[in-house]
Amino acid sequence: MTWFDQYRSRRGTPEEAMRLLKSRDSVYLHGGAATPQIFVDAFSKRALELEDVTISQILTLGEAKYVSPEMAGHVRLNSLFTGSNVRESVKAGRADWTPIFLSEIPGLFKNGNIPVDVAIIHVSPPDAHGFCSFGVSTDTTIAACKVAKIVIAMVNQQMPRVHGDNFIHVSKLNFIVEADEPLFQAPKVELSERHMQIGKYIADLIEDGSTLQMGIGAIPDATLFYLKDKRNLGIHTEMFSDGVVELVESGVINGEEKTLHPGKVVSSIVMGSQHVYDFIHENPFMEFHPTDYVNDPYIIAQNRKMVAINSSIEIDLTGQVCSDSMGRNNFSGIGGQVDFMRGASRSEGGIPIIAMPSTAKKGTQSRIVLDLKPGAAVTTSRGDVHYIVTEFGVAQLHGKTLRQRAKALIEIAHPDFRETLERESFQSKLLS
Repeated sequence: MTWFDQYRSRRGTPEEAMRLLKSRDSVYLHGGAATPQIFVDAFSKRALELEDVTISQILTLGEAKYVSPEMAGHVRLNSLFTGSNVRESVKAGRADWTPIFLSEIPGLFKNGNIPVDVAIIHVSPPDAHGFCSFGVSTDTTIAACKVAKIVIAMVNQQMPRVHGDNFIHVSKLNFIVEADEPLFQAPKVELSERHMQIGKYIADLIEDGSTLQMGIGAIPDATLFYLKDKRNLGIHTEMFSDGVVELVESGVINGEEKTLHPGKVVSSIVMGSQHVYDFIHENPFMEFHPTDYVNDPYIIAQNRKMVAINSSIEIDLTGQVCSDSMGRNNFSGIGGQVDFMRGASRSEGGIPIIAMPSTAKKGTQSRIVLDLKPGAAVTTSRGDVHYIVTEFGVAQLHGKTLRQRAKALIEIAHPDFRETLERESFQSKLLS
């Protein structure tokens, strides 16, 4: 039987696909802009007929009906990176959260610590040889598919074909549902004056020929705005969006001086506008690889002048960085922050950066604090921290004493909070 015969014989509806699920199955759901919403809807209906199904995922988009209160006893989520659509269920105790480096998630599937009976994925149509592309989101999905007993695929005419370690053959797909639907798009963010100032400080640290890691959002976009006069930049990042494409099109990002995968943008996930998805389609300049490769600190460190730019919720005056919780409440996940901070720190000429606005809650709360909130997680340890950037400047903490760190961080805190931070530091003997 040819691959085309296999493809035709395995087609059906989302409802028929979900009949393959059984009670007590462990299910993996493809995430990011590749979240297969037609399966989410069908799964949520089917799950009410089942018991003790576990679903594992990183960040997904769209409505997550499977975490609603009526799913108790039917489905329980294991979130490996918590997005807004499941955050309340984790906080309420209806769902679980696993703190884990993004680079290590594929290993959890491979060694069976997180079993995968069924992988529900979203791919491009097959090429002439029967290979479908994972498109916009390679991430942890390849590993899940390799160990899954059943792979259910949404084959979407609008999923781009992206080069790299980013393909699965039709023969590996047990059930296929064809679709012609637009992918989820990331809304364009508004850049405030302080985001622009942070971006300028970061851009001043970046030399020509550097390789960059940055996610999506206001600070990465502001940084990219100030890189238009740089030359021969490269990209090795877990995620990117429209700003990177703009600099590729203008010639600023060409990858010519990269020491690993020269002449290629290396990533694992993209979320952006339709323009980004069109740009990456069949583009040999783009290579997507799974996160156990892209986020491996050893691999990252092989890029000379590796610049890692990550964000934070809160930083204490000793340099401990909290990026995934608000007090005891899980907000997101470890993701790739520590992977890239450690990789960049070991790169020749590398620069690991944590960047954030100095305040939260409309200026009423300092993000630089004496102590993290009770129960807050330390995402990046003070031993891993190098550069901290706010709209008020840059603090270099690596190799500095606690007293030196406190002074440097107070200098880049919002002026409204500096006096309080100084007083608390003297009272706690951090400053003397």
